[in-house]
Amino acid sequence: MRAPDLLYGIDLGGTKIELVACEAGPHAGLAVRYRQRVPTPANDHDALVEALVDLVRGADAELGANAATTSLGIGVPGIVDAASGAHLCANVPCLTGRELLPVLRTRLARPVALGNDCQCFALSEAHGGVADGKGSAFGLILGTGAGAGYVIDGRLVRGLHGAAGEWGHWPLDPALLRRYGLPLLPCPCGRAACLESYVSGTGLRRLHAHFGGGGDSAERLTERRAAGDPLAGRVFDAHLDLLGAALAHIVLAYDPHVIVLGGGLSRLEHLYAGLPGAIRPHLIPGLGVPPILPPAFGDAGGARGAALLARQAFSSLAATAAHQPAFSSFQEP
Repeated sequence: MRAPDLLYGIDLGGTKIELVACEAGPHAGLAVRYRQRVPTPANDHDALVEALVDLVRGADAELGANAATTSLGIGVPGIVDAASGAHLCANVPCLTGRELLPVLRTRLARPVALGNDCQCFALSEAHGGVADGKGSAFGLILGTGAGAGYVIDGRLVRGLHGAAGEWGHWPLDPALLRRYGLPLLPCPCGRAACLESYVSGTGLRRLHAHFGGGGDSAERLTERRAAGDPLAGRVFDAHLDLLGAALAHIVLAYDPHVIVLGGGLSRLEHLYAGLPGAIRPHLIPGLGVPPILPPAFGDAGGARGAALLARQAFSSLAATAAHQPAFSSFQEP
């Protein structure tokens, strides 16, 4: 089979869809040749499919490409079954329980891979980013919600059901709930007291409201703390403690060589200085804390990681054509 000239990566979020077209050559370094964004029709499945098809066909027209010269990867929120494309997706309601892969493969007539957006972020940082060559990396997104992906030697670990790295839905330690008098907050997943309800950007706002503030954003709280506001300082201290305890569980479960922070809260500089000390008390004595680093690619990491999934989609198709096993739960990008 002829290898694709271009890799298309799509980051499908709750409010926007971003497509990037990257050079596919082994020495191209995933250089971006084209980028386009459109709003997400999150509640209309047919409209969403049309938006995705239009984005891809628009890129084809702009770049002089076609189905024979491109491969496509898409990162979406939630748990994604790598084989069927069925997934749970609270941020894009019209996708919940639906199978997107068969529709897009038919409409676009090219290799398509679907993955979790946080896993795409981790994959991107492991290929040319701050986690490149680090052995194992846990790529963590702290934004509206909280999720992660785990990569070993450049390979994405998805697990049996595609749920590896769904760290945001681990429960918060009851001792920490009691320490700060926190309520059992409901989560969109249907459970209560999930980590993302407290340590995400949304969770930070909730902490501010819980301690008597107005539920300010991370940026506004940073300004308030710099101006000497004691409440903002208390909120950040509590958030750091909660996040440190949560990351300690990651260290114990995965023992990664590096942790990379993504999402809006990754821009909070105090996290990189404060998290090692916040993690350490929750670990087994003597166990070290891995480096905690900011991302190399910022907001572009999700789409870039999806382009790496596009490379995987082509490799899978080529392997199938050669009568070789195409997928396992431990996948090569």
